[in-house]
Amino acid sequence: MAGAARRGGPGPRPRLLLWLVLLGAAAASLVGAQVTSETKEVPENKPADIPCSAYRSSWSNPRIEWKFQKGSSLVLFYYGGELTEPYKNRVQFSPTTIHFNMVTREDTGKYICEVVGDGSHIAKSEVNLIVQVPPSKPVAHVPTSATIGSKAVLRCTETDGSPPPTFRWYKDSMLMPANPKTSLTFRNSSYTLDPVTGELIFEPLSGFDTGDYYCEAMNNVGSPQKSDVIHMEASEVNVGGIVAAVVVLLMVLALVAFGIWFAYSRGFFSSDTAGKKVIYSQPSHRSEGEFKQTSSFLV
Repeated sequence: MAGAARRGGPGPRPRLLLWLVLLGAAAASLVGAQVTSETKEVPENKPADIPCSAYRSSWSNPRIEWKFQKGSSLVLFYYGGELTEPYKNRVQFSPTTIHFNMVTREDTGKYICEVVGDGSHIAKSEVNLIVQVPPSKPVAHVPTSATIGSKAVLRCTETDGSPPPTFRWYKDSMLMPANPKTSLTFRNSSYTLDPVTGELIFEPLSGFDTGDYYCEAMNNVGSPQKSDVIHMEASEVNVGGIVAAVVVLLMVLALVAFGIWFAYSRGFFSSDTAGKKVIYSQPSHRSEGEFKQTSSFLV
């Protein structure tokens, strides 16, 4: 009988494990069904529709809320059945969509739609809105001179483009590859180029790296923009100039020391008169016609 009972079906522990697996799968599918996310790109100054995929028409009297997140800031967009400021005059609301009459670069961010139905059913959808803005003219930060063998850092910056632009560098009007060893023109140079940050780092700098540099910003919106051209000169350390400057400095210090010694030896810094006193003697009783000062001298 005991053997038959064992053969009749799984014991308590296998059955518990089976239930846990089924519950985990059900929970995972529930989460996947209740939360959706998508990305939407719209050119600046154009209309845009942001859908609320969380809305369920089968739910009776659902409560809908919209939130706008940008960085660490989170604000209510639609709450209590009405749009909040400053969206009232720019947006039209419907249960399935919010419609912008015109979007600006400040509207870039995450829009969160939360729907609460009967029985505490909750669904949420997110839309990452990217308002497309072409890049402006970038600024190239290039040292005008650098020492051969040292580290030289060139930077390219641009603040208006959305999505953020990527960067390319040019030397003497020639596009610089990401890896200089792949190019016959730049194989004698040693650098790293980051197209995301716009940094071009020479380490070590060589005489070959002397030239005219500019950078370019692009994000597939509008035309690429170029910076001004800046010349960088890679030069050797001027050892002779440093030695000459040290010699001149030592000569100046020697002359100053000699001048001080000479002044002391000649008594120009003597303080002998500092302790002298002036003594006056009282005049003797004489007539007015014979009056004169008898003595007034230094001791």
